[in-house]
Amino acid sequence: MPADPHDPRRLSDLAEKALAGGALTPSEGLAVYRGFQLPSLGLVADAIRFAKNPERKVTYIVDRNLNPTNVCVTDCGFCAFYRSPGDAEGYVLPREVIYQKIEATIALGGIQLLLQGGHHPRLRTEWFAELFRDIKRRYPTIWIHGMSPPEITHLAKLDKRSVREILVELREAGLDSIPGGGAEILVDRVRKIIAPKKATTDEWLEVMRQAAAIGMRGTATMMFGTVETDEERVEHLTRVRDLQAECGVFTAFIPWTFQPEHTPMQLADPERWSASKLSVAEYLRTLAFSRIYLNNVDHVQSSFVTQGLKTCQVGLAMGADDFGSAMLEENVVSSAGCSHPASIAEIERHIKDAGFVPQRRNMLYQPVETPPTDRFGRPPREKVVVSSVGVAEGSSR
Repeated sequence: MPADPHDPRRLSDLAEKALAGGALTPSEGLAVYRGFQLPSLGLVADAIRFAKNPERKVTYIVDRNLNPTNVCVTDCGFCAFYRSPGDAEGYVLPREVIYQKIEATIALGGIQLLLQGGHHPRLRTEWFAELFRDIKRRYPTIWIHGMSPPEITHLAKLDKRSVREILVELREAGLDSIPGGGAEILVDRVRKIIAPKKATTDEWLEVMRQAAAIGMRGTATMMFGTVETDEERVEHLTRVRDLQAECGVFTAFIPWTFQPEHTPMQLADPERWSASKLSVAEYLRTLAFSRIYLNNVDHVQSSFVTQGLKTCQVGLAMGADDFGSAMLEENVVSSAGCSHPASIAEIERHIKDAGFVPQRRNMLYQPVETPPTDRFGRPPREKVVVSSVGVAEGSSR
């Protein structure tokens, strides 16, 4: 007879194992993910969060999500941001526009560029290396957190070189760390449905493995709520945990839900995907479980960009110790109709109202001094405007 997934004695034993720092097996993890009531799951995750980070601080970073191009040949079904080569709405940002964005970022207190974009068929490694060298020469204090694993894999295939060679060249040019974008679900059955042209599971993991080998750090992400099963969510987390045990590359884990609006998947099947957005409860369950299962990842982020400030605030009682980014610009998620701009005052107020102390940080989770002004010197009521500068390919604007 199969074990009762809601057996309180077994769940209690598994909670004790997790609280002691043990790594749950995939089958144990699935039992915890499905078996606990959400409040109980949150209590376990919260206790683990405090065991790892006992200070009542919740961190956030001030950065800009800069997308050099939206031209992409990968055609992911969940992405509303990309445009195919030749599309009138496709763009490559001129250097002058990129520099203006960086200068505005620095002027407003930002310290990092989250630099990601489409898989452009003509922008090779040297284009990005020149960009990074120019950025570091002009703005040496800016941290470049850029080029997700699928972008690195794309460049390696374009250049017919190894992932290691691409990473070394970009690091020497000024790339500081690797964002965990493009992970979606690290199970090839899922990837073949939602992103068949994108990097495979093994390719994504290999980029992060090679990044660690040359001394770089990165983050891990999970976009869930498409076609994956609960078992596949656990498998994704297992792959993240196993790679972390192998090389310690990840500073944090960031889960978020699929945003279906305007995506090719929704356009192809509007009846299915128009009503498919995951509930807040399922997001919080997955967030809490991530904290419990990833026993070797120090930080878990609750994201207001996709979930909103109130849900993000509740996530702080569900194992999260990071509030994400006060983005000065975000284009990818907002292309799918999801936009939750916020001022620094709002971010810090939500952290304080949840019983924590806000702390600015950098990508390595080192503290950064918070200026005495509220919102980069702006009035408290002013919002961060989610904006996009779309420059057509070949345009001089």
